Amino acid sequence: MYGTLMKLFVGLGNPGAKYAGNRHNIGYMAMDRIASDHGFSPWRAKFQGALAEGRLGSEKVTLLKPETFMNLSGQSVGEAMRFFKLDPAEIIVFHDELDLAPGKCRVKTGGGHAGHNGLRSIHQHIGEAYQRVRLGIGHPGHKDRVANYVLSDFAKSDADWLEDLLRGISEGAADLAAGDAPGFMNAVARRMTPPKPKAATAPKTDMAETASEPDTRTSLQKLMDKFSK
Repeated sequence: MYGTLMKLFVGLGNPGAKYAGNRHNIGYMAMDRIASDHGFSPWRAKFQGALAEGRLGSEKVTLLKPETFMNLSGQSVGEAMRFFKLDPAEIIVFHDELDLAPGKCRVKTGGGHAGHNGLRSIHQHIGEAYQRVRLGIGHPGHKDRVANYVLSDFAKSDADWLEDLLRGISEGAADLAAGDAPGFMNAVARRMTPPKPKAATAPKTDMAETASEPDTRTSLQKLMDKFSK
């Protein structure tokens, strides 16, 4: 089963009911949504985390939620990468992003960890050449408030955009697995900014016609009226 694995999707978070609704756990939420919507196998314990297997489009994909707690996420990811004999480029990590507004989503490959403890740990274990899906949660405004902010639950007012974001991620997941990051981003964007309904337009009518008095003149009468004006 594992020989043809193409992609490893990793969702970052902290294990346990205490953390389930935290902003820091949006990566877990994305994995749960993909697994549920696309009929993945039940979650099972492996690689110091929870693992589910399935397909996204034509690609075989494994989902991983490290359960080492955020600061040690790289232990789980590194173990899975070595087991599946993957390159870092075949790993896509979903994580919360303070530097993006709530509901924004960006795909990035390589680069720094920007102080994110989960990414810092992954950098230490597999390097930086993996792909990331950065999921915006906004910033509390001051660095001293960051820890409490990310370890607090999403507000009730966040529920609508969070649902739309997770739905968009799930709908675009097959594109992402196939290497089509723009296609994935478009799927997310369609959910976050749905097309506006077209304004209703009145049916075209003859200039001489009114809604209350339909024009019953013959063509000859219309012509005569035109030249009599």
